[in-house]
Order: sequence, then C-alpha cells, then structure tokens
Amino acid sequence: MLLIILRRLGQSIFVLFLVAFVSFMMFRYVGNPVDNLLGQEATVEQRDALIEALGLNDPLHEQYFGFVVRALQFDFGNSYRGALPVADMILERLPATLELALVSAILAMLVGTLLGIYTAIRRDGFLANFIMSSSLIGVSLPTFLIGVLLIWLFSVELGWLPSFGRGETVQVGFWSTGLLTVSGLKSLVLPAITLGLYQMTLIMRLVRAEMLEILRQDFIRFARARGLSERVVYFGHALKNTLVPVITVAGLQLGAIVAFAIITETVFQWPGVGLMFINAVFFVDIPVMSAYLLLVGTLFVVINLIVDLLYLAIDPRIRDGQLKRQN
Repeated sequence: MLLIILRRLGQSIFVLFLVAFVSFMMFRYVGNPVDNLLGQEATVEQRDALIEALGLNDPLHEQYFGFVVRALQFDFGNSYRGALPVADMILERLPATLELALVSAILAMLVGTLLGIYTAIRRDGFLANFIMSSSLIGVSLPTFLIGVLLIWLFSVELGWLPSFGRGETVQVGFWSTGLLTVSGLKSLVLPAITLGLYQMTLIMRLVRAEMLEILRQDFIRFARARGLSERVVYFGHALKNTLVPVITVAGLQLGAIVAFAIITETVFQWPGVGLMFINAVFFVDIPVMSAYLLLVGTLFVVINLIVDLLYLAIDPRIRDGQLKRQN
C-alpha cells in the first residue's frame, strides 16, 4: 500500500513540474515583460537594468528552477497592469472563487445523487422520465446561456435575486465571506446554480446508470431473497457500491468547477480569480495568467491524487490488483 501511495505521489510531483514548465514558458513566448513594464520609450540602460534584475540573461534552466522556487514560496512577481504582487491579488480574490466552487459542488453532489437514486428506483415513473428529459438542458446548453437565462428570469422579470457582484461580505480572520450576510447568500444563488448545473446532471446520470447496473447483480437478488426490505437493499447495498465510481468523477468535477468558473464569474461579474484571469488575458498580464494556470493545475493534481487514494481505500479489489502486479 505504501508503495502505491509513493508511486501516485511521484506521478503527481512530475505532473506539477510539467504544469510549472508550461506556466513558466508563458513568460518567454507571450509578450515581452521588459516592454510591458517599461514601455517603448525606455532607454537602453533602463532595459538592460530590468533584464538583469529579472534574470532574463540567465540560462533557461536556471530561470525555470528559480521560477519553481519562487512559486513554492507563493511568489509570482508583480502584475504588469497594477504593479501589485500577484500573490496578494490571488489571496484577495480566492475566497470568492472557493466559496462559489464549494457551494456549487455541494449542490451538484447532493441534488445529483438524490435525483440519480430516485430516477433509478422509479425509472418507469412519469416524474423520473420528466427529470431525465429535463436534465438534457443542463448537458446541452452552454454555461453562459444558462446564466443569462437565470438573470433574465430571477433578476429582470421577478426581481428576486441580484444579477451581478458578490453582495455584502464580512471579514473572518484573513477570509472575506459572503456566506454570513443576506445579500451575500442571495448573490451566490444564481452563480452557484449556473456553475453546478452541468456537474449535477452529469452526477445524476452517472448515479442512475451505476445503480441500475448494481441492481441487476446477483448479490442484490440474494439480498432480496433473504427478505431484506427494499430500503435496505437500495441504500445499504446498492448505493454503497454505486458511490465508488461517483466519488472519482465528483472529485475531478470539483477541479473542473474551479477551472471553469471563469465563464460564470464573467457573466455575473463575480470578483474571483476567474474574472481576474479574464482581465489579465485582455491586458496580456503574463504573471497573473501564469499564476492562475499554475494554481488551477496544482488544484487538479492534488484533487486527482486525493481521489486516487480514496478510490484505493474504498475499493480493496483495485488495491489488491495493483499489489499483485507489483509482486
């Protein structure tokens, strides 16, 4: 088991170095940092001094390892646009993105699992068929269109919820949160639904398909032959085996929620790192762009590592199979 964990950890570290390399190369081939910082009117002496200060004369491998060391210290340099430390900009906006992603993930996981169970158990019922047909909306419509439709209905026509912004926030230590204010919670509803709708329908369909497959297995027939109630069969036997692949997909979707929050944050002008990245692309702010890429890549790798370890802990068959191949 320890060897499996170490191997997974080694693979994750290797991928992180690759992500860091891609992020680092943005400095080399996307714009000129000297021109962005000094402009076209700078003198040769000023340009040479900045090149020396940035270490652009150093060999490529030294620049890369210097970038990795600074990134490990959460130092991504200064923004070209505002001359502010990129790390401070990320820390300021990260709570908004993480709260949006967390609420969206919880919504998608809970509602998607419950609807998947219901549509599997009542697969021939009218309501179950209606839910399955309606779920095509979440899969087919693009995220920005769902957001615009929700704004039109609940903000413009009904006037129930705000259409943009994060609402009022309060400071809890170093964390700014809108979960403790009424306006913050109201502002969170539409973005969370928009961001989590696709993941919710995906999880619902996965749970339904897996549960229908499990319900056809011999051990389910044996459980019913023993006289166990349908409640015990569904939730004590079928659901437990259904959740193994669901955990894998749900874990990966959590990383996708953070990565694809860019569109939702743009539609609702949500002040998170996704909106910061869009503005950075518009102004070719390379340090912000590379820091965001590295942040999202690291998040994906860490979540994937955690999911792999949970998968091994939940399903002993996979762990035993890998141990046999190693031996």
